[in-house]
Amino acid sequence: MNEREWVDDLANVLRDRLTSRRIRIETGLRLPYGYEISAYGETREATATEFQTDLAIIEDLGDGAWLPRVIVEAKIDTITTHDAITYSRKADCHRTVHPYLRYGVMIGNRRDRPLPGRLYRHGTGFDFMISFQEFDLSEDELSTFVKIVKDEIRASRNLEKIIYHSRRPDRDHYTVFRRRLLLE
Repeated sequence: MNEREWVDDLANVLRDRLTSRRIRIETGLRLPYGYEISAYGETREATATEFQTDLAIIEDLGDGAWLPRVIVEAKIDTITTHDAITYSRKADCHRTVHPYLRYGVMIGNRRDRPLPGRLYRHGTGFDFMISFQEFDLSEDELSTFVKIVKDEIRASRNLEKIIYHSRRPDRDHYTVFRRRLLLE
């Protein structure tokens, strides 16, 4: 099985598990990571630059509007230092346009090998990392992955509120913000 087939299969499983009508799963989504201004004048000329993503969790807002909530890059068997650096940089670039976006990486068919150290060292742009033993996820792996995706959707929504609603009088007031490290 190749990476694209694995991602497509996993997307179908997620579609069955994420039952919200507002949430949809896409593969191969081309998502802007920057906008380039080619000219100023009466009208502004801008071009979006895009990276293709492996797995995207999208929230439909109604009337054709949508937001990317979670992006997951995929690798099978192994991930190189170059992959970790490249995908982490993609995450950072995508967040310049979508600052509320959550980003992760999943590695399939790892057998009993843990996440590699190079991923921790060079994957600083990731909000989560997960590996699966086979191409077909066990029920425990699938439950864990679905929980992570749901948690990341919620985190994305919270970040959006913090970023875009910080001046509203009815906003939530926070005195602490921290990112937790969980190892399982």
